[in-house]
Amino acid sequence: MAVDYAVIVLYLAGMLAMGWWGMRRAKSKSDFLVAGRRLGPAMYSGTMAAIVLGGASTIGGVGLGYQYGLSGAWMVFTIGLGLLALSLFFSARIARLKVYTVSEMLDLRYGGSAGLISGVVMWAYTLMLAVTSTIAYATIFDVLFGMDRTFSIILGGVIVVAYSTLGGMWSITLTDMVQFVVKTIGVLLLLLPIAVIKAGGFAEMKAQLPDDYFAPLGIGGQTVFTYVLIYSFGMLIGQDIWQRVFTARGDKVARLGGTAAGTYCLVYALAGAVIGTAAKVLYPHLGSSDDAFATIVKDSLPMGVRGLVLAAALSAVMSTSSGALIACATVANNDIWSRVKAFAAARRRAADPGAGVSAGADAGADVDSGAHGAGEERGHDEVRGNRIFILLMGVAVIVIAIALSNVVEALTLAYNVLVGGLLVPILGGLLWKRGTAAGALASVAVGGVTVIGLMIALGVLANEPIYYGLIASLVAYVVVSLATKPTDPAVLTAWRARLAGDSPGHAASDGTTAEAAAAPAERV
Repeated sequence: MAVDYAVIVLYLAGMLAMGWWGMRRAKSKSDFLVAGRRLGPAMYSGTMAAIVLGGASTIGGVGLGYQYGLSGAWMVFTIGLGLLALSLFFSARIARLKVYTVSEMLDLRYGGSAGLISGVVMWAYTLMLAVTSTIAYATIFDVLFGMDRTFSIILGGVIVVAYSTLGGMWSITLTDMVQFVVKTIGVLLLLLPIAVIKAGGFAEMKAQLPDDYFAPLGIGGQTVFTYVLIYSFGMLIGQDIWQRVFTARGDKVARLGGTAAGTYCLVYALAGAVIGTAAKVLYPHLGSSDDAFATIVKDSLPMGVRGLVLAAALSAVMSTSSGALIACATVANNDIWSRVKAFAAARRRAADPGAGVSAGADAGADVDSGAHGAGEERGHDEVRGNRIFILLMGVAVIVIAIALSNVVEALTLAYNVLVGGLLVPILGGLLWKRGTAAGALASVAVGGVTVIGLMIALGVLANEPIYYGLIASLVAYVVVSLATKPTDPAVLTAWRARLAGDSPGHAASDGTTAEAAAAPAERV
């Protein structure tokens, strides 16, 4: 195992080195949160595939293949379908908005009154997504080194928090590209063919296993439908996914690069299911289906190759964990904490009208900061502030991961709350001009409460919470929107201009004008 250990240690050291290198590139808020919005097709598609294919897609995907056969691919397959839908139909418009968070998009669309509550929902989702990825370190490090669960979570979590805090999205992008390559080689090019050969080939697998293992809907039609609602729609609205869309250099990169990443996900889904099916032939009596990945890697692969494939599993977990962590910190800082500070400042100005003069001067300085030396200093302050939030959220994620044990329930909880609360107001804002801020708020509140209430009553893994939550959210959105005054035409005009990427003189969220944002960017 010495060679395997060396591979893993070198991989982890490389992740930290990437974080240090990324720190030197993160000079502004835009650099730190969205990699300067200048990723080209190769970098964009690789990092997008890396973030959506995490530990649940790798270890969990193989586990579903072990339990259900080829139809176990459906969970990861629906993730790929969601990414394809996002890339083909929405990514270009999302990229042109030049924002940092989903809540900022809702503020633009509905006139600035929906961001806080949606920010809280999105924060809860990204926090739980980061937690589920962090829990997976325990499984991997146990196989690698026989480590204690708590120590494994702390070790993996500290490494991810370290490189994410150092360089933000630049560090995460660089590490994700390495992780994408490692996953491709380790899972698709090495583990997949070796597992099939060890199991005796497809003919032997069919002879050894029931026919249900090779039926397209062996996992159950209702389960597939639920996967579509949770994961396909979840891909359309998650902050962790949107924040990657914001890194694209332009519309075409977002559309074509995302399409390539979605297609890769479909291949990865089938590969995981086939590996799991082969594991069922080789190890028919495992105590848990989630042990299939680690078992087949440990027992079937030669030294060195085993280390690389385990590094692939580790990279899958780290890519999702880091992406969810920076998304969680971005939402906490930009959508929650900044609004709380603004509310407190407004209260102070109301109590002391004289304070409004200095506040106005500060606001004027903020406007100038995008182009002048004062702006550079403010940019450093913003980077420092976001670093602090990543560090704080990272500590919270590690603590919660140590306390929790059921990854599937935590992941289901996160996606149910996200989709049940935010799918309708987000897609409604993009597709229906009659939707209003009151309708959006009602949709978030009713959908979220319905989902949470039904999960408490019926169980986290029940299908009904997301079904009835979405229906309640849609009804509330439509009824309240039609019953309230239409959105201010000026707000809609500004919204359409941002969607079209045509907002002359308007300062984008990263401090650049629309014209500057449209200028040719550095190729990465």
